[in-house]
Amino acid sequence: MAESGEEQTPGPPPDRGTADVDRPRLTAIVDAWAAAIVTDDADRIGSFTAEEWVIVSESGITDREAFLGYVRSGDLTHSAMEAVTPPRVSIYGDTATVTARITNTAHYGGQRFDADEWTTDVFVRRDGHWRCVLSHITPAAPPAGS
Repeated sequence: MAESGEEQTPGPPPDRGTADVDRPRLTAIVDAWAAAIVTDDADRIGSFTAEEWVIVSESGITDREAFLGYVRSGDLTHSAMEAVTPPRVSIYGDTATVTARITNTAHYGGQRFDADEWTTDVFVRRDGHWRCVLSHITPAAPPAGS
């Protein structure tokens, strides 16, 4: 019985420690994924994603196999990928979103592309592992007056 005289709600206490553990874990996963992208190792990059992962950009939707195929072929490479802002991590049970501003330098089809983008990644926890199921990138607006 609670000290206030009110009845206690039966059942386990709320799990307040999960976000405290998972927030830094997801931040570390996103950092490691960015490092993997710069290695241009398709298997390593793919290890951060679920089978159904897609990336959505201004050019449309690209599925996991197509994206990793571009990396495997050497048509898509990255020489830099850095967070400009600390990630905003929100956790909803076994689903989480991670949003940050990212700059990167990519080469596709022999052309260099420098990007400044807002990214949102949606992760799901399966068998104790966080895997990304969706990445959405949006070009960052140029600073006012530029």
